[in-house]
Amino acid sequence: MSAAFASTPFAMRAALEAAERAAARGEVPVGAALVGPDRRLLAVDGNRVEEHRDPTAHAEMLVVRAAAQRLGRPRLTDCDLYVTLEPCPMCAHALCLARVRRLYYGAEDPKGGGVDHGPRVLNSPSCHHRVEVYGLIAEEAAAALLRDFFRARR
Repeated sequence: MSAAFASTPFAMRAALEAAERAAARGEVPVGAALVGPDRRLLAVDGNRVEEHRDPTAHAEMLVVRAAAQRLGRPRLTDCDLYVTLEPCPMCAHALCLARVRRLYYGAEDPKGGGVDHGPRVLNSPSCHHRVEVYGLIAEEAAAALLRDFFRARR
């Protein structure tokens, strides 16, 4: 384990590991981890679009659903999401609806992102909840997973 990885927040490490498992399953390597109010992991998963044959089975959607079920409530106001890639517009809006407190993401997604790129969903008038956003957490590791995955497919 590199020194940089050791200094990465535990939830982002869990998200990176979930992204690695997603890649091993042939999924785009994106992982997410949702941390509850007690700072414990509520849910961790990676993309499962191909496995579930479901275009909405993004890592973020899966962990938000799992955490809401685990907590028995649709609002995650005291929870933080760690994800290896900037969320797409669909996932960004789901974070608004779930009222996630904070978003920490790894690599930027200039082409498909919906937070700091594209429609910037979290800053739009349709987002009635303000999610705190912190980008570029473990960016190199997250970007390397994606680069390696797509390079192997070319």
